[in-house]
Amino acid sequence: MKMKPRSKDDRKKESAYQCPECLAGVMHMEAVTYFTWLNKELVTVPNFPAWVCDMCGRREFDPRAITWLNTLLNPATGRSSVQSSRRRTRISPGDQPQT
Repeated sequence: MKMKPRSKDDRKKESAYQCPECLAGVMHMEAVTYFTWLNKELVTVPNFPAWVCDMCGRREFDPRAITWLNTLLNPATGRSSVQSSRRRTRISPGDQPQT
């Protein structure tokens, strides 16, 4: 009997599910250390939520947590998009109105 793949919504409702890689282990939610590179620097995030297989060790990270982390690490976070996209126009002396 072939098992139907579970959706992300189904996984949220459960506390554990079968590992999609080894098919023998069980995925459990754990707090792990997440590693990523930001330019040339290694960034580590302790206590990051992940599903971890108890047999093969496969890790699946929550997409919402990854999006949140990428937003925090983005150098443009907090800057106004209007200011960065606004062009400054200069008036040359010949274009100034005559009085």
